[in-house]
Amino acid sequence: MKMRLAVLFGSRTCEHDVSIISALQAYHAANSAKYDAFPVYISREGNWYVGEALKNMNFYKKPDFSLVKQVTPSGQNGKLVLNETESRKGLFKKAAESITADVVMPVFHGMNGEDGTIQGMLELWDIPYTSCGVLGSAVGMDKIAMKQLFRGCGFPVVPDVSLDRSEWYEDRSAVIDRIEKAIPYPVFVKPANLGSSIGISRADDRNALENALDVAASYDRRILVERGISKLREVNCSALGYAGEVMVSTTEMPSSWEAFLSFDDKYMHGSGTKGMEALARKIPAPIDEASEKRIKQLTKDVFRALDCKGVVRIDYLLDDETGEIYVGEINTIPGSLAFYLWEPVGITFDAMIDKMVEYALRAQADKRQSVFSYNSAILERGNGKK
Repeated sequence: MKMRLAVLFGSRTCEHDVSIISALQAYHAANSAKYDAFPVYISREGNWYVGEALKNMNFYKKPDFSLVKQVTPSGQNGKLVLNETESRKGLFKKAAESITADVVMPVFHGMNGEDGTIQGMLELWDIPYTSCGVLGSAVGMDKIAMKQLFRGCGFPVVPDVSLDRSEWYEDRSAVIDRIEKAIPYPVFVKPANLGSSIGISRADDRNALENALDVAASYDRRILVERGISKLREVNCSALGYAGEVMVSTTEMPSSWEAFLSFDDKYMHGSGTKGMEALARKIPAPIDEASEKRIKQLTKDVFRALDCKGVVRIDYLLDDETGEIYVGEINTIPGSLAFYLWEPVGITFDAMIDKMVEYALRAQADKRQSVFSYNSAILERGNGKK
């Protein structure tokens, strides 16, 4: 019997559309001889849907929800259960149906999906899933917490200043003074919990910094300001694994890199269904052997430090003036699942999905070996009074 694989995507996030592209790529890449895969779409309003129409990219250009079924999720016996919200009425009256899945593949980008929220729900229901766990997902989403963890692990990171949106609204001049005192221009201003370059701005002076902070504050409560690097190159590397088993991919260098890759640079080049695959890039990255070795080792170290699972992509910044390599960020559910970084080393997209499912099942089995109950006399001794 084929394994039922639910591909979850969409959700309430600014990266909603990118998630659709990545998810449909993964759905079509899954080996149909092994999996009975089906898409599960979470709308911008947070409603869950299933149906054949979700397999076609054209559905999302102008969604007609009469073509799909709305469902509510639950967990039962370690499986995801999707129940129709309403029974069919009229002449062809029919009871509400349910769909089950053995394994879940979350393909979200950004908040409410990549950030540990969906992962926490699946953990509570004991459902195996292919992405990083709650810890890695949550830390990997928040750039401020991520960099604090990286520093604590001794990983090299670019100097930065972080702040809360309330600080900016309360005293704009004081915030800018603090930033200017800590790091020189140019700087990059980023919402802490967004990806795909949404809300990121470069600032070369005080006026530009003020505008950049306004933009970032409109997207997120937490804001990160990083020192810019004049002679900068970006190199990305992917990791695939679970627990002690970690493989690393080839490296890549986005060839259109200038100040930074905008959302349009990443996703609007070429066909709208190709996602990160369509981005102009150099694979492998044209870097020296020592730098490549260092990046691949850091990729393994970061993967293990965040207790990651499945496939991730880690982005690095190379300072050509100093030769320093900085860990930029980790993408715990990378665009297109970074499959294009694995094909050059002999791992096809469908084979990568096989490994992700394998790790999901191993993680569930490991968790089931832990003790989740402890007998105590607290309730017997207590009388319910404080």
